[in-house]
Amino acid sequence: MTTPHVIALNTTPQPQCWTGLPSVTLSDATLAQRKAKVLAGMQQQKLDTLIVYADKEHGGNFEYLTGFIPRFEEALLVLHRDGEAVLVLGNENLKLAAHARLPNHVVHAPWFSLPNQPMDNTQSLPELLQSAGITANKRLGLAGWKLFTGVKDNTRQMFDIPTFIVDAIREAAPLAELQNATGLFISPAEGARAVNNANELAHYEYGANLASTAILSALNAVAPGKTEKQIACLLAADGQPNNVVMIAATGDRFANANLYPGDKVVQQGDKFSLTTSYKGGLSSRAAYVVKDASQLPEAVSDYLDVVAIPYFRAVVTWLENIRPGMTGGELYQLIEDVLPKSEYHWHLNPGHLVADEEWLCSPVGPGSDIPLKSGMLLQIDIIHSRAGYAGASIEDTVALADETLRKQLSVEYPALWARVLKRREFIEREIGITLPEWVLPFSNTVGYLRPWLLDQSQALSVK
Repeated sequence: MTTPHVIALNTTPQPQCWTGLPSVTLSDATLAQRKAKVLAGMQQQKLDTLIVYADKEHGGNFEYLTGFIPRFEEALLVLHRDGEAVLVLGNENLKLAAHARLPNHVVHAPWFSLPNQPMDNTQSLPELLQSAGITANKRLGLAGWKLFTGVKDNTRQMFDIPTFIVDAIREAAPLAELQNATGLFISPAEGARAVNNANELAHYEYGANLASTAILSALNAVAPGKTEKQIACLLAADGQPNNVVMIAATGDRFANANLYPGDKVVQQGDKFSLTTSYKGGLSSRAAYVVKDASQLPEAVSDYLDVVAIPYFRAVVTWLENIRPGMTGGELYQLIEDVLPKSEYHWHLNPGHLVADEEWLCSPVGPGSDIPLKSGMLLQIDIIHSRAGYAGASIEDTVALADETLRKQLSVEYPALWARVLKRREFIEREIGITLPEWVLPFSNTVGYLRPWLLDQSQALSVK
């Protein structure tokens, strides 16, 4: 059991942010390592062929090996156990095959293209899949994008891939054994994507920095009289694609089923939420549009003590105690001990893995025996609620890195390492959080909670 932290609102400088950083390209060595990890997983599962599905929203496993997503079309990567790769692409992604990050040959599947585009194929889809090597008497793994873990389901036979594709696979290979193989990529226990090398971490730190820089800029712009759209425009950064729906919401959300920033005008006393995310990291904030507690609505005048401080204490506990080797169940129980679910009504995993997706998977859950590992990229994500109150949120991204990985990052990516050290120094000196040496803040705003959005000088800290 951890010693309870004493939390107070104090005058605190804002964290340093970095703009104009170059992206870090994934190296050929990293892509070769990725392919080797997936092929090893196929061998372990005794798969002859792995069929990886992708569309714009669910392209991470495909992109992990090819380097691209199929944008507005669908696609398949057919990977055979000998390493041969076939890309099954629609009309407007055929040109990308030549730029893929793994050797391949391509077959054209107009069924994956947009409505009413030319579909002058001379083969049926099953026949085309046979030409890609999907044939009878094989053990086929189908990888979509989610893990099915329900105890009442036959999870090996659940496929989150369009029916017309699964049916065509079954027709192409009527005697083949099919199984769900998504876990080969994203199982938090042994998935290829759960642990990152130094090059991958540097690649993803760019996005975590981008999101947290944008979130602080937007946070500083919140003021009565502005619209959600005026604030939300600050959440877009470097022309990069968001991997979640951007949030800039004042007052009550979801009026007219609207998910996006609108024309609602910020008013003093409003609840306010901000979220933006890019590959490698999400940053999110929730608080009140006030200068101090006296401007809160009477019914929530105790927000600081009832919501913000208990939540902040849980985040501090998370950051100070997380470590490689601890199980996801231990981390889950740690949060339950300091922020009881029965009182704060959180029900999702208090922490999950990040990659190209904002939520890759999570080793954190009740009784989970999955160990956290060096190279994991995690989001602090404790979504609590108290009826009638605004939430408090400081979702950000950290990496776990053992001594070997830390040394590699410092040598190969000295500018990144300098940012990590600056962030650690701020967190420890200004916020009072004692970070273990293996916790590397990738977001600039890790641990930075301003409960009053109209007072930019005050933040919570550990006494």
